[in-house]
Amino acid sequence: MELNTSRITISNLWDVITEHEGKSFLTKKGLPFTYAIKGGELFTDRRERSITRSTFEKAYNKLIQDQVGENAPKEIVGPKTLNVYGAPYVWAVFTGIGLIEETLYIQEQIELE
Repeated sequence: MELNTSRITISNLWDVITEHEGKSFLTKKGLPFTYAIKGGELFTDRRERSITRSTFEKAYNKLIQDQVGENAPKEIVGPKTLNVYGAPYVWAVFTGIGLIEETLYIQEQIELE
């Protein structure tokens, strides 16, 4: 897993997520979903509860602390280790918008098209 923080920063994260509203995403287990944004909340078509903007920002900061820098522990390797509410969807959105780059995910996307 690689982080692409050159284009997506904490300050523009929510804007990038909002730009992808209505597009199809896949969870790591291959479950398809779309989402809608209402204010500072993201609603998927697979869940009733929302995932807040602050949850995405918290997850972003966790990834930065875990993956970037010389002494980074690199313990976050998937949704479960992200340890935030709605982690499978947060991970899928981060992957779908290009923040997280995973070879397997890219291959799954190519096979779906």
